[in-house]
Amino acid sequence: MSSKVNASGLTPEQSKALKERSAEPGEQKIIAAIKEMYECKAQESTFSIYADSAVFHDPIGIAQGKGSIRAQFIGLAKIFEKADIPKFRILENPPNLDKSTILIDQDVVYYRKAASDPTKTVNSLLTIKTDSNRLVTSHTEEWNHSKETTSDDGFFGMLNEQRKKITAGVTDMFVGKEPKN
Repeated sequence: MSSKVNASGLTPEQSKALKERSAEPGEQKIIAAIKEMYECKAQESTFSIYADSAVFHDPIGIAQGKGSIRAQFIGLAKIFEKADIPKFRILENPPNLDKSTILIDQDVVYYRKAASDPTKTVNSLLTIKTDSNRLVTSHTEEWNHSKETTSDDGFFGMLNEQRKKITAGVTDMFVGKEPKN
């Protein structure tokens, strides 16, 4: 597999070109929860979509376990008062992916203060893998559909992976304890 492929097994150009599809009935709860998390509106029940041992990997951190994933998104809502999702496309899976994987192409606009101009707009590919109970086991976010480095990518990939785990751990300890009201 090419070192340029993202979590979907495709290059960024290929995953961006995938056609949009409708959510399957068994995916609707997951889709609703994902939107709540990225819109900085997560509630305690939002995280029921995750298996206890689920892993969330994004360019900033690697969160291992449902509680740590919860902390990442509760922390996000403490940094940004508001977030909008102007683009949210559920993508058709390429032949190499199992039907238990959900691919989403989204743009999220983050606001530090709700009444202010946007702070940042992020395009990302979400690759969400589920188990036979339709619980999320893996949630990978790749900005601009570009591959996230891991320890499989050599020494610098290993260093980056360790930094991400530390970042997620610090967030878990200090930021993400309670949902914002």
